[in-house]
Amino acid sequence: MVNVTAEIVLFDGFDELDAIGPYEVLENAAHAGASIDTELVALEETDLVTASHDLRVEPDGTLGDPDLLLVPGGGWTSANEGVRAAVEGGALPDAVDERYTNGATVASVCTGAMVLAEAGLLEGRPATTHRVAVDDLEATAANVVDERVVDDGDVLTAGGVTSGIDLGLWLVEREFGASVADEVATKMAHERRGDVFG
Repeated sequence: MVNVTAEIVLFDGFDELDAIGPYEVLENAAHAGASIDTELVALEETDLVTASHDLRVEPDGTLGDPDLLLVPGGGWTSANEGVRAAVEGGALPDAVDERYTNGATVASVCTGAMVLAEAGLLEGRPATTHRVAVDDLEATAANVVDERVVDDGDVLTAGGVTSGIDLGLWLVEREFGASVADEVATKMAHERRGDVFG
């Protein structure tokens, strides 16, 4: 029986590494013995989701009720694309809020924090995002901190694009122990950067 279900929600214009970096970390953790099942999902049934650099991904299914929901960023500075379109459309922030209300831990990478802010999850909380969205995140009720990974219990945020790998490793350490996280980091030849705030 799997102890933790994780879903990474994809949308057109998401940044590839924001989603695939943490996905690879969590999959490697499962191979290292962590009891976690990770899926790439979409809000609605679709054959393919096209990312910001034109990578096309076939989701495993639609968003369920995971223990951990991860939201990538991408496209915040472009009109009608990526996170900007997802925030303005409203469906993704609503879905994130619903999963959080149902007890999911919610995490974001990069400008995915803007989805969490729109969902009302960052009010009064420490949070971080990509530098291009710091001013916008500061304009919400979030307490913006200049950190690579911020852990506020049931809501976590990570800064720039590659920080999703560090976020994934921190989640593995938090849920399954430092030895599993260290094994995954070694396998991926990744030197973890920065302390986790929180």
